[in-house]
Amino acid sequence: MKIRLHAKDLEEVFFEQNYPAHYRIGTQQVLDQTFNAQLVGAKGYYREILLQNMRIGYADFKGMCPLQFSFESDFETVEMHFALQGASYSTDFENKHRFEFEENYHNIVYTSNFRGESEMYSQKGVKFFEINFNPNFFVQYLGDDCNYFYQFLKNVQDQKNGMIYQKNFPITPEMYLAIQEILGSQREGMLKKMFLEAKVIELLMLQLEQISRLFSTTSLKPSDQEKIYAVKDILDKQIHQRTSLIDLARQVGTNEFTLKKGFKELFGTTVFGYWNDLKMRYAQKMLLEQNTPIYQVAEAIGYKNPQHFTTAFKRKYGIVPSAFKK
Repeated sequence: MKIRLHAKDLEEVFFEQNYPAHYRIGTQQVLDQTFNAQLVGAKGYYREILLQNMRIGYADFKGMCPLQFSFESDFETVEMHFALQGASYSTDFENKHRFEFEENYHNIVYTSNFRGESEMYSQKGVKFFEINFNPNFFVQYLGDDCNYFYQFLKNVQDQKNGMIYQKNFPITPEMYLAIQEILGSQREGMLKKMFLEAKVIELLMLQLEQISRLFSTTSLKPSDQEKIYAVKDILDKQIHQRTSLIDLARQVGTNEFTLKKGFKELFGTTVFGYWNDLKMRYAQKMLLEQNTPIYQVAEAIGYKNPQHFTTAFKRKYGIVPSAFKK
């Protein structure tokens, strides 16, 4: 089992890794390793954690984007992919299947002997989190009676590259928390193995639960689903502005009732519940990564009064922004 990355249109290989079958690592419970890398215009690192039947990966690259490279692997895998920062696309040379991810979205992907090219782009750099499974290990969590995922199971059986659903899904606060706990675990040996396996399955459960909810509960027509996704895109891009349900509904050509009902069905939360979570996550990032003054954070996410922002932040996280920075 091998992965090889090399610069787009160049022969030079800048990353190559061999893996034991099904990620078996002998007597070691967990293999945790980090690779520093410098690509054209960007530098960062890739962290990799190997366990029985699964591989956890986390990439953090800062600098000029886009990053372009060719990618190939000689094995099949099911991948849980989370685009934490920046957007990306990958194209399979053989069947031209295209996988696209916007920032703060996730999906589950199957590939077999993938050969193609990838591009990642962002003004701030690129971060992504991924978990790879041996397909035989993964499919046990779907179950034979799970009609929602019939097509994906068929793709795995036929070794046909594809995604579990044609649209990506927003990463929820619960998913972000599970990812942070996986990356931040300080346990060692068997305890680390047990903790990581439990958190990976929890994260998979959150993904499948969100996807199943769409299949099983939505009463929306495809045209209405497109409008609801358009509203979510508006919220993602207008984090610092103020708006109303009526205004959002008018922008996409629907009504307030359909918007409220449909958003809850598709994303499991209210319109403004989602927007508030988005604002608070953005505030977290500004406080931690950019060391921005609290009043500027408040302005950046649409609060005219910093005290109102402090109250909302404490209600969400149980701690005031000034203490969070420390």
